[in-house]
Order: sequence, then structure tokens, then C-alpha cells
Amino acid sequence: MRSTEIDRRHFMQMLLAGSAGLGFSKTPVLAAGLYEPSPDEPLFAGARREADGTHSIAVVTPEGFEAVNIPLPDRGHDIAFDPAGRRGIAFARRPGNFAVMFDVAGHIEPHVITSPKGRHFYGHGVFSPDGHLVYATENDYDAGRGLLGVYDVSGEVPARIGEIETGGIGPHDLLLSVDGRTLVVANGGILTHPERGREKLNLDTMVPTVIFIDRERGDIVASQRLDGTLHQLSLRHMAMDGAGAIWVGGQYEGPQGDRPPLLARLTRDGAPKLFSAPDAVQDRLANYVGSVAVNATGEVVATSHPRGSRILYWSAADGRYLGAQNVTDGCGIAPLDEAGFLISDGRGGLSYSDDPASAPAALGLSAGIAWDNHLVAIRRG
Repeated sequence: MRSTEIDRRHFMQMLLAGSAGLGFSKTPVLAAGLYEPSPDEPLFAGARREADGTHSIAVVTPEGFEAVNIPLPDRGHDIAFDPAGRRGIAFARRPGNFAVMFDVAGHIEPHVITSPKGRHFYGHGVFSPDGHLVYATENDYDAGRGLLGVYDVSGEVPARIGEIETGGIGPHDLLLSVDGRTLVVANGGILTHPERGREKLNLDTMVPTVIFIDRERGDIVASQRLDGTLHQLSLRHMAMDGAGAIWVGGQYEGPQGDRPPLLARLTRDGAPKLFSAPDAVQDRLANYVGSVAVNATGEVVATSHPRGSRILYWSAADGRYLGAQNVTDGCGIAPLDEAGFLISDGRGGLSYSDDPASAPAALGLSAGIAWDNHLVAIRRG
């Protein structure tokens, strides 16, 4: 089995080996031939597989015009951006142990962050409000416990300075609450070990939770969990609505014939409330939510279901099902304007939707590429 450990020196050599097509050249990332967006033009970022089979992070316009491309040594997952929208950090897909910090303008050479020995990333993270720290979901795989790695990114070279326990197994997505102090962690509840690849080792004893952590003290201040009958609904991806409530999508690890609700709304002080689509729609979702997003007004929640090629929409006010659209292998979702969403898919497409009752409008298509799970709107200060 191929090791997931990446030697940092070797990785840096890869990143600097531009002539071999494996990483960054010593010239700015914004190379000749890439699109130069205007200051007020919306930009989005996502991990993707390129036409030649390599992996990258691409910063693009809604039409798919490429402004920056950051090569990766393997498959990426999600990307976090600092409050000013000037720096991003892309995380490896589990069980990868690399993350890459990059300049959104493409003028500064990227930096590599490697997880410590005995740890790997889970694909998600957030910046602190001042942009000086990054918190990343990690697996202490020999101990079977979830962690947030804490990284100081205020200097020229990022450095890991500590860790916070998440109070569960398999921490995946991570949000920063509107108070700027509370971290919200979705503990998926699935035990894994890199020596066993992506095998799930504890499906009978899973305990998925959503944990609220005081990031300054490292204390768990609240914990929410599902009813015991849904202990195999792994809580994975989240978004926060305009009222500050957390919407979390699940990936069900129980019998394939079951049709559990896949979406929950909760708060620090309010237990999860679960929502399902009509039976005919729910039957086609393959018990899997790939991404969760909220539109710019905070009023509409979108969930992607790539295994069922569906995008679903919900009212943030009461969880009412609003409709569904067909998007083949559509998974990445991000708010584009006040009402609508930009959607990325595994065929290289970008499309726009502001009405669940109509088909998304195609904006761009890049032949040969495949967008990965997540799409992130870059809010430039």
C-alpha cells in the first residue's frame, strides 16, 4: 500500500520543479496566459483533477476563466481563506498529510505545511479573525482521536504551534462562528487509520457529533449529537445561515435500503432538527451529502448529492424543501450573488442557479478536468 506520508524536503523539490510539471516555478504563479480579473470581479476556488491526471487548486471566475493555478502532489479537498481574501490554504483529501498556503493574486511563492508524524489532515480548516492562525481538522490515528492542529501563519513560514482535542473521532468540516471565538467542528464519528487506507473501522459504534469549542481556551463549550437510532449518519459538511444556525449534511453508513434524513439544523443551545426531501427525491440521493452552502442573504440552503446527481434547496427559516435540480456529478456549491449559487461538477462544468424550479444555467466548461467536492467564494477585502 502506498504511504500517505510525504517527505517535506522532497515535496518542496516537487513544488520548485516547474520544468518537470510537478510544482511551482520560481516565477510568480500568475503566469502568462492566465486571466487577470478586475478588483471587483467575483472569484472562486476549488480542488480539481487536470486533464493530464495531475491535481491542482484553481482560482477562477464564474465563467471558468483561470486566474491562478496551484499544482498539488495529490488530490485536494477544501480551501480556507483569510478574512481579507488575500491568502488561501488548500488541504489534502483524507488521509493526506500536506496543505499548501498560497497568494490569491498569484505573486508570492506558495508554502507547504506538513502534518506531524502520526497525524493527517481531514481536508478542512479555518483562519482566525485576524488571519494570524489556521485551525485544521486532523486525525491522531494511533490514538484514535480527533484534533484541531493550530498553525501560526503570521510569518514567512507557517509553523504548527499546538493542538486542540475535538472530543470525538473523525473531525471533518470546521466553521468559525460569527462571534469570532467559537469553532464549530463536525466529528464524523468514523475511525480510520492510514495503514488501512480509507477503510471504516468502527461502523457499529459510531458517535457523530457537532462540537462547539472556545478557540482561545481550547475548551468544549457545547456538544450536539443525533438520536442513537441515527448513530451511523456521519456528520460531515456544514454551513452557517443568516441567523447563525448550523446546517450539517450527513453521509449514511447503515443499510443501503434505509432512507434516513440527511440534513440537520442545530445551534449551540438547540438540539439537531432533521429534514428530508419527498420520498421520490430522497430515494435518489444515495444517502450522501457532498457539500452544504447558504446563499448570500442567508435565507436558502443548498445541498449537493453527487452520487445521485442532484442539488437540493431548503428554506433556512424552517427547513422547508424548496426543490431539486439535476446536475451530473455536481458537488461544489458556493454563493454567487444575493439569490444564487455557483455549482461545479465532475465533468468540468460551472453553472448558476437562483431558482430551484428551473435548470441551472451553464456558465463554463473546461474539457478534461474534474472539479472535486468543494467550491469556495473568495471574499476579497
